[in-house]
Amino acid sequence: MNDQKQPGNPSRRRFLGALAAGAGAITLGTHPDFFRAAAWAGGAEGLERTKLSLGFIPLTDCAPLVMAYEKGYFRKYGLDVTVAKEASWANIRDKVSVGELDGGHMLAGMPIAASLGVGATRRPTVTAFSMDLNGNAITVSNDLYDRMLEADPEAMAERPMTARALKKVIDADKAAGREPMTFAMVFPVSTHNYELRYWMAAAGIDPDQDIRLIVIPPPQMVANLRARNIDGYCVGEPWNERAVDAGIGRVVITNYEIWNNNPEKVLGFNQDWVERYPTTHKALLMALIETNRWMDDPANRMEVVETISQRRWVNAPVDVVKMSMTGTFKYAPDEEPRQLPDFNVFYRYAATFPWRSHAEWFLTQMIRWGQVETPIDIRAEAARVYRTDLYREAARALGIAYPTVDHKTEGDRAEPWMLEAASAPIAMGPDRFFDGNRFDPTDLLAYIDGFAVHNRKVAMADLAAMNA
Repeated sequence: MNDQKQPGNPSRRRFLGALAAGAGAITLGTHPDFFRAAAWAGGAEGLERTKLSLGFIPLTDCAPLVMAYEKGYFRKYGLDVTVAKEASWANIRDKVSVGELDGGHMLAGMPIAASLGVGATRRPTVTAFSMDLNGNAITVSNDLYDRMLEADPEAMAERPMTARALKKVIDADKAAGREPMTFAMVFPVSTHNYELRYWMAAAGIDPDQDIRLIVIPPPQMVANLRARNIDGYCVGEPWNERAVDAGIGRVVITNYEIWNNNPEKVLGFNQDWVERYPTTHKALLMALIETNRWMDDPANRMEVVETISQRRWVNAPVDVVKMSMTGTFKYAPDEEPRQLPDFNVFYRYAATFPWRSHAEWFLTQMIRWGQVETPIDIRAEAARVYRTDLYREAARALGIAYPTVDHKTEGDRAEPWMLEAASAPIAMGPDRFFDGNRFDPTDLLAYIDGFAVHNRKVAMADLAAMNA
C-alpha cells in the first residue's frame, strides 16, 4: 500500500552520476527559493533556546550532525550546537533521558524502546527526522568464513549471501559438543540486532539458542574480532571496512542487501523537550534536512568523507570511510570493491522522513524476539514516537516535497518507483527483503505470526485484542 572531490575510477563516476540523478528526482516540486525559505531562523528570534548539546556515536551516519555543525547549517538557523562524541548507545539514551544531552543520534528503534520502557526506565521519546538509510553490514572472521566456505560453497556463492552455510557450521559444532559461537551487535534494540537475527533466522538459525549474542560498542568491534573474542558482528561503517582493511575479517552481507533502503538512525528527543521547545526543534529539523540534501549532492560527498574521518569525529582513514560513502564496498581483502551506490543514502528516497510503518516494523521485531512482553497497540505506539506531523511542518517551511501518508509497504519493489502520495512526486528506491518476504502495515499480526523462528512472549490472541 502507499498510505504509505570525485575519485577518478569509472565505478565511482557511475555512483556519482546515479547520486546526482536521484537527488534531482527527489527535488521535483521543490520550492525554487529553497535556501531563502530558511531565513526566518537566520537569527535567534522566536527560538525558545539556542544553546544545545547533541550526542553522536562515531559512525559514518553521524554525518548529518557533523556536517550541520561544520558547514554552519545550525548557525544559519540561529542555533549554537555542541556535537558530543559518546562511548555507547546506552550513554546517549541515558543522557538524553535525564537532560544531560538535549537530543542525539539514535538507532531507529531506540525512541520506541525508550517510550515503552524496553531495557530501561520508561521515558516518552520522539523522533521527527530519519538521519539515513542503510549503512550496516555483517562481518565474520577469516576462520569462520573458511569454515562456511568448506561447509557449503554453493551457499557462499549466492548474492545476496544467505546464512545457510553458517547453519551447517553451527550444526557441526553442536554435533561435536563445541560451545556456541559468539556474535556481536551494538545494542539490544538496534537495527543491527534485528538485521543479524533476521538474516540468521531466515536460514533456520535461532539466535537465542544456537549462538551467543552480545553487545559491543561500534568502535570496539574490530579489536574484539582481532582478539578472537567474537566470531562475527553486525555494525555500521566504517567498522566493517576496517576489519577488511586490516585483513582480519570478511563481509558476508550488507543491510542494504538484507532489506533495500531500510531505515537506520534517527534524531531523538524526550517528548517533553519537543513540547517545551517546538520552534527550536523545528529549526533543528530544517537545518538537518538542508544538511542531508547538501550531503547527497555528488559534488559534496568527498568533503563529507574528509570531514567525518577526522579524529574528533569518526577517527578512521579517509580511504576506509570513502569506500561506502562514495558508492563502492569491499567485502574481502583479496577482492575488488563492488558497486553499492545506495550503501549510504541521506536525502534521496525520502530518506529524512520518519515513516510510521518503519516504526511498526521495528515493533514487530521487538515482539518477535520477546523484548515486548505485554500486548500493545502497535499503530498507536508508532504514531506517538514517529512524528510525521512535525516533519511536515519543517518540510513545508523549506518548500521541499514530503510524503502525505504515514505508511508504505516494504518488499514489493525491486526497481525504482515514484511516490505519488506526496506534496510533489518523490523518486523512491527498491525496498526488497533478501528472503522475498513482504511487510504490509495493514496486516501486522499476520506478519508477526508468519515467522517460523521467534521468541515471542506475547500470545497472538492477546495481541489481536489490542490491534483489532
